[in-house]
Amino acid sequence: MAYILIAEDEEVINELIAKNLTAVGHKIYQTFTGTETLKAINENRFDLALLDVMMPGMNGFDVKRRIENDTPVIFVTAKQSLTDQLTGLSLGADDYITKPFDMLVLLARIENILRRTMKNTTIYRINNCVIDTESRNVKVNGEDVHLTTQEFNLLEALVINRNLALSREKLIELAWGFDFMGDNRTVDVHIQKIRKKCNLEKEIATVYKYGYRLEYKK
Repeated sequence: MAYILIAEDEEVINELIAKNLTAVGHKIYQTFTGTETLKAINENRFDLALLDVMMPGMNGFDVKRRIENDTPVIFVTAKQSLTDQLTGLSLGADDYITKPFDMLVLLARIENILRRTMKNTTIYRINNCVIDTESRNVKVNGEDVHLTTQEFNLLEALVINRNLALSREKLIELAWGFDFMGDNRTVDVHIQKIRKKCNLEKEIATVYKYGYRLEYKK
């Protein structure tokens, strides 16, 4: 997984992001001021940095200007104006996310950047099942497994948010989209097919009266 810096002066938010990134398997490093953030980035090799803009000591924009390496950056900030967003992106940030944000959206944005910068993050091995999210290929015991487009979309949503409990409604949103007209039972049917095809009966756990969780240990 990736080594990710979280620069956020609000401890509750910093800890929340850290908890979720750790849950999906990333190693994290936390900072709470702009000054310590810049020092940490220039002295370490992070795969990604999440930068708040309004931090004590030095704001996130100034930190980005002074970074001496090519660490990918996502600004995660309450500064929502178009001017601020353009400033962040013009400084070379890979993404700009405004608060309040959906944690699953943040995880998806992180995954997209890591997929581009760290090719090994696209391949997940769960027992004898190998899932490549870039080629959209699945193998079990070395043999190709055919998944429908919708089955793979659902599996990918579970993989990206591994170890996190996802409601049926959230899985529909992630795998089918907002315009889906079916009901929650569709998720259950697809989950059963994925479990059987991919030999993931134990790894895709049912969360009682809520949804599902892919239990993943690297």
